[in-house]
Amino acid sequence: MQFGIFTVGDVTTDPTDGRTPSEHERIKSMVAIALKAEEVGLDVFATGEHHNPPFVPSSPTTMLGHIAARTERLVLSTSTTLITTNDPVKIAEDFAMLQHLADGRVDLMLGRGNTAPVYPWFGQDIRQGIPLAVENYALLHALWREDVVDWAGRFRTPLQGFTSTPRPLDGVPPFVWHGSIRSPEIAEQAAYYGDGFFANNIFWPKEHFMKLIGLYRERFAHHGHGTPEQALVGLGGQVFMRRNSQDAVREFRPYFDNAPVYGGGPTLEEFTEQTPLTVGSPQEVVDKTLTFRESFGDYQRQLFLMDHAGLPLKTVLEQLDMLGEEVVPVLRKEFDALRAPGVPDAPTHASLLAQRG
Repeated sequence: MQFGIFTVGDVTTDPTDGRTPSEHERIKSMVAIALKAEEVGLDVFATGEHHNPPFVPSSPTTMLGHIAARTERLVLSTSTTLITTNDPVKIAEDFAMLQHLADGRVDLMLGRGNTAPVYPWFGQDIRQGIPLAVENYALLHALWREDVVDWAGRFRTPLQGFTSTPRPLDGVPPFVWHGSIRSPEIAEQAAYYGDGFFANNIFWPKEHFMKLIGLYRERFAHHGHGTPEQALVGLGGQVFMRRNSQDAVREFRPYFDNAPVYGGGPTLEEFTEQTPLTVGSPQEVVDKTLTFRESFGDYQRQLFLMDHAGLPLKTVLEQLDMLGEEVVPVLRKEFDALRAPGVPDAPTHASLLAQRG
């Protein structure tokens, strides 16, 4: 099982001192966080993709290529690559290039994003979001697997005799996770191709995501990729830790209360009860994360959101120390002991190459 972190790259004012980092500072801090993730023994660093303030990660492959040059083991991924508004040809070429530079330590999560205006900015119609996701991925899938592609669809100009370059490393395309928080069509898409399904379950109650993951598992088996238990599932999570839970709650509360994604909604206590958000001690993070398996079954990837809501870099790095030293080693041991026979590991370039034979 893989453990890692994902970032949305928000530039948010620290509510405790009123300081807002510059875009330059925030970008550099994301790199520092990725390097720390490898240092403390995590498996994955994933960045979002946004094209509007207050977010900075508009070019994920640029950032991940820089991180690839400074790391040796970390899997480099995205927590959203916008399959609806990016040209599939550009996605195919950018991630194949990154795959070569990182010696295979690359996968990606496709999604539609959560910023409605991005569609007209890139010449698309949000009302076509699902058809765009379906058609664009069909083309991306073909570009990575066919040396010469002829293509005609609804949303882009046709291709005739086109070869995407560079070709995927060792002839093995990057593994794809399809991310969704609400759409059964995306769960079906992931199942149809035998890809992974990432349920970013950080905002809604677990019952909603149990239905989505259940559908994905059922359809994964229907399409002949294995048993429902062999389907490839990833989950999100949010944590803030201190040595005792009272200190964690007291320190995190102003960030929660003022964060754009939280403020004005449920209280911190309601949010921690209804979603994966855990604010407390490392042991409380372990205990709550282990309950995810009870709801969703054995799964392959667990990513945590830790650098958001204006938290200063120093605090985030302290969180990563605790995650790497006190939380993830226990979770690895416990999840491995609980995992049912026949449940696959998270795919890597090496494992996909071995499967190809």
